[in-house]
Amino acid sequence: MNHGLLREDLPAILAREWDVLIVGGGITGAGILLEASRRGLKALLVEQRDFAWGTSSRSSKLVHGGLRYLKQGQFAMTRESVHERQALLTDAAGLVEPQGFAFGDYLGRKPGRRQFMLGLAIYDVMAGRRARRYVDAADFAMLAPHIEREGLRGGMLYQDAKTDDARLVLRVLQEARRHGGVAVNYLGVDALLREGDEKTGKVVGATLKDAVGGATPAVRARLVISATGAWADNLRGQVGAQPKLRPLRGSHLLLPAWRLPLAQAVSLMHPHDGRPVFAYPWEGVTLVGTTDVDHAGSLENEAAITRAELAYLLAALQWQFPQLALGEKDVLATFSGVRPVIDSGQLDPSKEAREHALWLENGLLTVAGGKLTTFRVIALDALRRAAPLLPGWQAHLRPLPIFDQPAPLAGKAMALDGQQRERLLGRHGAAAQALCDAAHDGELAPVPGTQTLWAQLRWGARQEDVQHLDDLLLRRTRLGLQLAGGALAIMPRLRAICQGELGWDDARWEAEQERYLALWRSHYSVPQGE
Repeated sequence: MNHGLLREDLPAILAREWDVLIVGGGITGAGILLEASRRGLKALLVEQRDFAWGTSSRSSKLVHGGLRYLKQGQFAMTRESVHERQALLTDAAGLVEPQGFAFGDYLGRKPGRRQFMLGLAIYDVMAGRRARRYVDAADFAMLAPHIEREGLRGGMLYQDAKTDDARLVLRVLQEARRHGGVAVNYLGVDALLREGDEKTGKVVGATLKDAVGGATPAVRARLVISATGAWADNLRGQVGAQPKLRPLRGSHLLLPAWRLPLAQAVSLMHPHDGRPVFAYPWEGVTLVGTTDVDHAGSLENEAAITRAELAYLLAALQWQFPQLALGEKDVLATFSGVRPVIDSGQLDPSKEAREHALWLENGLLTVAGGKLTTFRVIALDALRRAAPLLPGWQAHLRPLPIFDQPAPLAGKAMALDGQQRERLLGRHGAAAQALCDAAHDGELAPVPGTQTLWAQLRWGARQEDVQHLDDLLLRRTRLGLQLAGGALAIMPRLRAICQGELGWDDARWEAEQERYLALWRSHYSVPQGE
């Protein structure tokens, strides 16, 4: 059975007295739960879908300082981001990894060498180390094979970092639970509870809706924090607040590494509009992104790439790597996320600022905006704002190490190489040893074509709050993005490993498989039509 959190224990858990109710199970909510729990607050997080279901499993996977923000004069944000990137590289090794970037210097293309290297110099000063350099055309072509050679004068090299964003959320939640925090997925807010007048009274909790069991319990808390990202205006509307967010969609492509082989990430300015586009190696495939367009669809439905966005990204690839003749037939999978950007009325979506903001309205504290990289900063800012609303709670709010460092792996895990052990410790922390110990024969081998171990599927099904098959294939692991057809070919072995752990009978498994494959075709494959 799935032992992550027993749903039958929910009524007793929800009946407790809570200091903080956090709504939203993405990286912002998870970060607040961790920072609150480790400082002695009784904190409960609820998520209406799955953990990381929204933006936090659909980001560009980059942990970066935001080089583009320097151009917009957002120096404080860039400095903060660079600092947090360095902290994550240290504290989350094996989950957050360095990634080299290469940017071609072409005759007549902007930005030129001088402007770009000046930006990189500022970047390096903020990071406290030199990582930039310029190489000539021959060396650049060696680092980025198949690149367009015409007009190539050389290229700029610099360093950023990458991660598996969904696993980062899960690791943060795991650490929060070790400090006494409680996190429940598929438990959404139906309505806010008010003290006194239903419309003007102070928010003192929420009526919840359990998507698994159907119950509608009420939970009371001294403070409710909304960390619902692009969905934040929905809850703010319940306290009479006016909308402040501009949902922007970012879409991405995944290609087999052999079709677009890259050792470095290659970044470029799109030939149509000058926006930054990148392609880089991620989890055994090549990830290409991103778009930046207004998202007009309902936020209740999953976002999906459009034909126009597909054409836009392919145009960038065909321009930068003309000899590869890349087309939509080469695309393994796609994904789209909606970013919670604060609306300042910019005509160009990509010029909207990415800073976070805090709004306290009738006792509801909303956290919106911000970036994956700066989740710790955002969480601490939220708690500083919350402190006066929690009489009797005193805690220092200086940054602590992001994760406690787990003990080295032993026993069965010693059959893995050093990189595999580091990946497991980065992704699963203190649970990595139990994961290895639970593996059956042959399950410490990787799923072919990926770095994911079969044992991670068993552990995900047993211990990580999986309620649906897409939880397992799109967030606990990323196999639905890495393997052709949404991982259809491994379904028989996946079923053999996971069905018993999940406690699903044959009818439930078959229904889940059908549901997952329909979802993959409609939202994660190449879109059909003109």
